[in-house]
Amino acid sequence: MSPPANTDLGYTPPDGGWGWAVVFGASISVGFAYSFPKAFTVYFKELRMVFNVSYSQIAWVTSIMCATTYGGGPISSILVNRFGSRPVVIFGGLLCGIGMILAAFCTSILQLYICVGVVSGFGLALNLQPSVIIIGKYFLKRRPIANGLAMAGSPVMLSTLAPLNQFLFDNFGWRGSFFILGAILLNCCVAGALFRPIGMAADPVRKPTIKQAEKTVKEQTNKSSVEMLSPKTVSSLSGTEDEEDKDCCEKFNKYLDFSLFKHRGFLIYLIGNVLMFLGFFAPIVFLAPYAKHLGIDEYSAAFLLSILAIVDMIARPTTGIIANSKWVRPKIQYFFSFSIAFNGACHLLCPLATGYTGLVIYSVFFGLAFGMVCAMLFETLMDLVGAARFTSAVGLVTIVECCTILLGPPIGGTLIDTFGDYKYMFIKCGAVMVLAGTFLFIMNYYNYRMLAKEERERKATEETMKDHKHIRTETEDGNIWAKEKMQDGPEVEPLTDEREGLKKEVNGKSEV
Repeated sequence: MSPPANTDLGYTPPDGGWGWAVVFGASISVGFAYSFPKAFTVYFKELRMVFNVSYSQIAWVTSIMCATTYGGGPISSILVNRFGSRPVVIFGGLLCGIGMILAAFCTSILQLYICVGVVSGFGLALNLQPSVIIIGKYFLKRRPIANGLAMAGSPVMLSTLAPLNQFLFDNFGWRGSFFILGAILLNCCVAGALFRPIGMAADPVRKPTIKQAEKTVKEQTNKSSVEMLSPKTVSSLSGTEDEEDKDCCEKFNKYLDFSLFKHRGFLIYLIGNVLMFLGFFAPIVFLAPYAKHLGIDEYSAAFLLSILAIVDMIARPTTGIIANSKWVRPKIQYFFSFSIAFNGACHLLCPLATGYTGLVIYSVFFGLAFGMVCAMLFETLMDLVGAARFTSAVGLVTIVECCTILLGPPIGGTLIDTFGDYKYMFIKCGAVMVLAGTFLFIMNYYNYRMLAKEERERKATEETMKDHKHIRTETEDGNIWAKEKMQDGPEVEPLTDEREGLKKEVNGKSEV
């Protein structure tokens, strides 16, 4: 295995132990965060008739939920930095359950947008980011494998929730199903309880505030009425105020590191992913409705999502093992680019499937490609920015990506409503993802070349500085030796002259 990237966490991650329990909890949280919006599409046909809306309007429910999940990333990152992953995930689980229970009493599509899209979506945001962040704190060498296993929770949940939703709908209706789903989502609180804090428990040093300084000065004044405030005390008060302003900026930058927008690799990743998400979620949202449009029964249409989820379930940990190998991990960005382009190629070929057999084959390849992308989605980001800056990177990436996530499914729904055919939606998504994969491949090649060039320049600079230091040391030693010789010369010669004079004087006396 290739050597892991340097980490400045301040401790050595255990790479196992309780970390596997954390991976299990993360798989539950990540599973609900990713699979629930997809499994929710089972209710689209019924909700469209109940509220008398179009496909594009009902698609906004999933879009708002996904956009809120990603858009709440910065808030989630700030809360994780402030309180830790465990309380944030537990609170997120409560929001998810409350949102779905309230959705059971909705009487309009707008209320559904708020309850399912905003409330439950924000609860999923508080589940997704902390689960991904805490894996980076428990794992370093085995991090790709741990991420792959945690991401495998999404297909496991999808393969379970898709048939379960259809069963609940047939027996309890959509209102009863939403009420039961709200109770099921409370299991996120149990998953969050497994996130035991880890790391250096160093409390921040509390600096004195202005009020404390003024109180101290007042006490000193009361002790001795003769003493007056010195200029030093006044300057210390103004200095404390500057320090407070500086501390506020430092705390904000600590929660969200905006200097990442100057990071070349981060910008490449961000642009490629923003483009990718225009076509990432729409195909899976409309897969079951597309099957029903072709005349396939409801259970068989829901089973397509289960097939996709089963293949996805195998693909994610397998991709994590491959990505952790010594051949792939040093160039993992290329593997990620290939996965995105492969995903887009599957969507371009989907319109060729006009029967159930063709849709099953499409679901198999789509599940493989989808699992490959999801397994490396956060691992590649951590590979670029490092574990210490990953929390801020996730928050910044998700809030930018939420715009395209919000627009993707409604654009697909608009194409379906306009042309009355699903193939244009699949072609649009496939073309966008192939373009995103190509862009990432080219730009990552450029990034790797630039990193290698910068590394060579750094080594050359170090060698030059080392040579200059060696020459300077030799020169300084020579100057010291010459200086000592010049200082020794005048001292030796007078001593020699004095000895010769004494010798002559003694010889003269002996002659006399």
